[in-house]
Amino acid sequence: MNSICVKTSLLESSSLLSINRSMNVIAASATPPPPMPPALKTIRVVVKGRVQGVFFRDWTVENARQLALNGWVRNRRDGTVEAVFSGKPESVQEMVDRRCRVGPPAAVVTGLDAFPSDEAIDPAQGFQRKPTA
Repeated sequence: MNSICVKTSLLESSSLLSINRSMNVIAASATPPPPMPPALKTIRVVVKGRVQGVFFRDWTVENARQLALNGWVRNRRDGTVEAVFSGKPESVQEMVDRRCRVGPPAAVVTGLDAFPSDEAIDPAQGFQRKPTA
């Protein structure tokens, strides 16, 4: 009788172990929640120097689209170029720090002011050129 109890206990223990392993496999194979979309960054810039009449706006549109940025660019009556860039933080920084500080070949950038912006940019609009302000 003792050996029957031992066999039954081993069988029950084995079944529990099997159930436990099954639960671990199920838990491990469950798909994790999708990652949160990266936070967007929006910056307004004013570019100074010889930046009008040198295709700065068209160059800005082309570069912003390459970086998948949303926003706009326009000439200002004071001779500067103003733009708003919105998108992934690293793409916005690339546009502001590395590209706009140099500009297209015919431009001579002498200054760039950058400000955080809370302007609502509609991603459906992409990046566009606006009329002079």
